[in-house]
Amino acid sequence: MQLHKTCLLAAQNLSKVNQTPRGMKAFMSILCSRGTKWWSPLMADKVQLRKHHLPRIFQRMRSSQLQATPQTQTPAYREQPKCRFIQYRRPNEHSKRLGMVSEDGSKMVELSNVTCASPSMLDFIRQRYCMKSLLHSVQYMKARDVDAVCPELLPPLEAPGKIVGVDCNYKDNCDEQNIPIPREPAFYVKFATSITGALDIIAPHSPGKRIDYGCQLAVVMGKRCRQVSPKEALSNIFGYMVVQDIVARDWNSLLGGRSMDNFLPLGPVIVHRCHVPDVNNLWMRTLVNGEERQFGHTSNMIFKVDTLIHRLSHYMTLCPGDIILTGTPAGSAAYSDTTSFLQPGDMIETEIQNLGKMYNKIIEAYK
Repeated sequence: MQLHKTCLLAAQNLSKVNQTPRGMKAFMSILCSRGTKWWSPLMADKVQLRKHHLPRIFQRMRSSQLQATPQTQTPAYREQPKCRFIQYRRPNEHSKRLGMVSEDGSKMVELSNVTCASPSMLDFIRQRYCMKSLLHSVQYMKARDVDAVCPELLPPLEAPGKIVGVDCNYKDNCDEQNIPIPREPAFYVKFATSITGALDIIAPHSPGKRIDYGCQLAVVMGKRCRQVSPKEALSNIFGYMVVQDIVARDWNSLLGGRSMDNFLPLGPVIVHRCHVPDVNNLWMRTLVNGEERQFGHTSNMIFKVDTLIHRLSHYMTLCPGDIILTGTPAGSAAYSDTTSFLQPGDMIETEIQNLGKMYNKIIEAYK
């Protein structure tokens, strides 16, 4: 890639930087003259996504949550930060922080500076925090407006130990492929390098032409477990989040075309299981450029979440922070005669009831 060549050229001039002020000027000149051409459009896309869609992520979470919230709850109650966890950076900072947002998405608190919580979500999950105690402590913390903080949203989990998905786990997805309902779950894996954020851009690799989409519910494990029963399975979960499983259909021979860089947008939050009383009663949808491509319901899963954890735990040890992708409903471009594959410039909106919404833009492939 030209960007990599630019970085190599810049690195070769680092010795000059350490020798003379003139060397520093030459080094910066290389970065500006050769690098700006490629990374300026990328940064512009990222800034635009964050500026225009960050408020919408939380607003949509607010409207979705209200549909399932009892009318007895007051607006003040919905403005209290709950166990909806985000990883973020403050403007002009490099260190990541851990926070919680309210049910209506208007307020947030930072945990990593005022509690013993780790700024890393993975380490926080391993800490096994008592959620009741945390919610009690949050009542005495100062909640700030999300708009005032203006967080740079990061993926809720950046380096999970395992990412395991299941294929053909929705009845309507099997119907559109004209295949029988499977008797056993068919698992596949993705790698952590494919993870990207809820507002990040997606840049396919140049060989990939048939880029497909698939909204999925993601399960985040909270405990180390092995050979658990279906009854015990749900108690080992930390929470749930939204995932868009991007696939290069013309690269099926190489790991199913699933694990390319930035092919796994996830977020915007991890909602703790205490706020999801019935994981089998959530709707989900995918929109491309405002057109609804997928609409499904977790009640149509063939293998429910508890069954998936039960089966997987007999194959491997599941650890805190591991991610399980639970399948996608009908509507993928590969099995539809009326929709097309993703193209540069397309905007993908991915939403699951009460868990939030993501906006990801497709840009030109790397060359």
